[in-house]
Amino acid sequence: MASMNRRPADAPRQYEYRVLTMPRGTSRSEASSLLTEQAEYGRWELAKVVLYRGGSRRVWLRRRIQRVQRSL
Repeated sequence: MASMNRRPADAPRQYEYRVLTMPRGTSRSEASSLLTEQAEYGRWELAKVVLYRGGSRRVWLRRRIQRVQRSL
């Protein structure tokens, strides 16, 4: 079993996640174009893809949370 690095509960989150579910009939090219749009315009990156037995896909996208600090 692989060990996982876990962050403490009080540590600030560095990423926000979005989960997309694509139905069985979605072609690879349609899925690719959808993910490309998300990456270009929403600044999301691919974190994980799961292909289920029935043919549906679940995709996890993530992007870094931009923390703004006061300048004054």
